[in-house]
Amino acid sequence: MWIIYLKELLELARDRRTFFFTVFIPVFAMPLIFTGFGFVSQSLFKQASQAEMTYSIFGKDHAPHLAERFAKEKGFREVVLASPADIKTAIGDDRIKFALVIPAGFEQSLAQQQQGVIALHYNSAVTVDLTRKRVMSVIGGQNRVLREQALSALNLNKEQLRFALDPITLEDHSTADKREQMGAVVGGMLPYILLMVCVMAAMYPAIDTGAGEKERGTLETLLLAPVSRTALVMAKFLMLFTVGLTSALLMIGSMGMLLYFFGPLIGGDLVQMVRAIGLLDLAMVALMLVPTAAIFAAILLSISVYAKSYKEAAGLISPLIIVTILPTLVALLPGVELNWKWAMVPLTNVSLAMKELVKGTMDYSMFSVILLSTTLTAGALLALCRWWFNREQVLFRN
Repeated sequence: MWIIYLKELLELARDRRTFFFTVFIPVFAMPLIFTGFGFVSQSLFKQASQAEMTYSIFGKDHAPHLAERFAKEKGFREVVLASPADIKTAIGDDRIKFALVIPAGFEQSLAQQQQGVIALHYNSAVTVDLTRKRVMSVIGGQNRVLREQALSALNLNKEQLRFALDPITLEDHSTADKREQMGAVVGGMLPYILLMVCVMAAMYPAIDTGAGEKERGTLETLLLAPVSRTALVMAKFLMLFTVGLTSALLMIGSMGMLLYFFGPLIGGDLVQMVRAIGLLDLAMVALMLVPTAAIFAAILLSISVYAKSYKEAAGLISPLIIVTILPTLVALLPGVELNWKWAMVPLTNVSLAMKELVKGTMDYSMFSVILLSTTLTAGALLALCRWWFNREQVLFRN
């Protein structure tokens, strides 16, 4: 078995494509991509929140104080349009970001203590809506002034005025520290990245060791060797398991070092969170990857052995990526927390546990349950793969 295992590893080491997907992507490409994405996204958000926002306003005579506030607001520049009929075209041509249409009698409505309504025209078909947020910040400032003016006639002192404006207010005291707050975001993405690396790194070696050997005609020669079918399956399984696990561990190491040394480019809070993660937590993340990599290795080998050709194996394995993504997304849904029920669900339990480890709120009593349930799942899938490999109608499909 070990001779075949070393033979499989040697063949993979000679394959440049395998080296690319096993070493280069998890060690260099993926960390650089995610770090670069974090830096670029932070810069873009900052730039978008401070960028000059062009606008047009109609009916300024009906609300002169509000029009003056927009004119004085930093980051806003007015563009004059001929009529409100040009608003949609101007927004579509990116000449303006938004337009305000103030109806006649607006000031009179406010003077009579009636609510005034202003029409806001903007393109809301964006993932992150900064336009409305920035407009509402200006409107909110004008609303505060109007409230104070309306209440000043009552001759209230400052305390009474604060009560009239906000009778009840909340003073935030979060029990979560910086690590928990950042870990809730980073910990939700970490399982997705690691599980994807496990699948992608072992995908091409799996196709080659099953369907690839069928196409080359070397599978029959291997079956004639004085080695049991169980030993053949275990050798190929261990090779895929080694590739997947190694890639994920290399990914953890390279991401950790990159964030540790170059994290200030993204944010200081992220650096503090990375440095707060202890060796025990990292060891537990790595330990959970062991049965997870075994699950993927067994599934990939079963599919590859079933496929008649390299092309068919690639088509059958591709949907496995979706199967990997869905349990990870379940772990991000509201209300899904690590408990005894979710600890028994494969892949979702690993995703939840990794998130809790990064946050520093892991219930260590559940770790053994998660490890046991995932190991049993991997063992069952490996047994299924062994049974699958023993069927002649599977190995030699026409």
